Amino acid sequence: MSRLYKRGKTYWFDFQIRGTRYRKSTGKTKRREAEEVLDREREKAKAGECSGTQKVTDYKLVDLAEEYLKWAERQRSYKDKQLGIKQLVEVFGNHGVNDLNTREIEQWQSRRLKYNKPSTVNRLLATLKHMVNKGTQWGMASDRALKQVRNVRLLPENNRRLRFLSIEECQRLIECCHKDLKPIVVVALNTGMRRGEIFNLKWEQVDLRHGFILLDTSKNGERREIPINTTLEYLFKEMPHSVESEYVFVGKTGKPLTDIKKGFHTALRKAGISDFRFHDFRHCVASHLVMNGIDLTSVKEILGHKSLSMTMRYAHLAPGHKRKAVHVLDRLMEENKDGVPEKWYNYGTIQDGETPISCPKSLERKYALKESNLRPTD
Repeated sequence: MSRLYKRGKTYWFDFQIRGTRYRKSTGKTKRREAEEVLDREREKAKAGECSGTQKVTDYKLVDLAEEYLKWAERQRSYKDKQLGIKQLVEVFGNHGVNDLNTREIEQWQSRRLKYNKPSTVNRLLATLKHMVNKGTQWGMASDRALKQVRNVRLLPENNRRLRFLSIEECQRLIECCHKDLKPIVVVALNTGMRRGEIFNLKWEQVDLRHGFILLDTSKNGERREIPINTTLEYLFKEMPHSVESEYVFVGKTGKPLTDIKKGFHTALRKAGISDFRFHDFRHCVASHLVMNGIDLTSVKEILGHKSLSMTMRYAHLAPGHKRKAVHVLDRLMEENKDGVPEKWYNYGTIQDGETPISCPKSLERKYALKESNLRPTD
């Protein structure tokens, strides 16, 4: 394999001899001159004279994945990345990193869409892109490979699910929960915390004195303080503290809980609730807060959203507040002392039987001119 390619206006060469790849700028902007440099460098490489040429070993994707996982241990999403990388290695593991190309990755995208949602495929693709990006920094992948991977576009997503329970459904669900599950559901409905945040909650994070739950490292990487209401205060005071564990919700081995699917699904079935997931408790909290007049900024801070745009999905649940906002204009006009009529918005729409309101002469002249399609004259 031997080729020339452009980066900007300058030609670069990329060739392979005896399993070793060589890549370097020719320093030339004309192809004929670049070809002469390529020929010279190939002869030097055959003779073992690299002349400063960058050597690139042909790594397999499985090799890059192994190094990437070592680096990813510092990330909070390490376990999820482990699962994602395992799936990527099953498909591309024996591919040379520098042999990855846009066509093959897009075909893989299409195959995955047959049994995965676009969001799932996008998470895997984002991991592949980041892995190859780190590979270029570590000398395990070429710029060409990175370009090929970056050419693959993320799929459009439609994750606007907004399933929440009515107050009556919330109460019914709590009543149908097993005694061990009930406090978990109560915490979820009164805080909007994520499942992982609830399962890993420690007693040292529950500050009953000041009335806050302190989350030092939430999903978005920022510290979060969640107010404790009266319901939670009584709940935490009545809950037994395990001597063997520091966690609020303790599993069988003293470690945090990891799974409540069976008990949760049983409670949903008894309560007659369908199409509801544990994560939807966050939608419940946000929806009921917004419907009761809490501003979106406060809801954003409680849920721990990274940006307000994530919270805006709940804005349509507060139409009454939008009407209240525009009614401010009514008061402004009514308080105007310059002769503007109270029912200024009714001009041209007087109902039968309604007494017309006298119109200021300035407005009469304006509308008369408009109707006759004439321009005012001095």
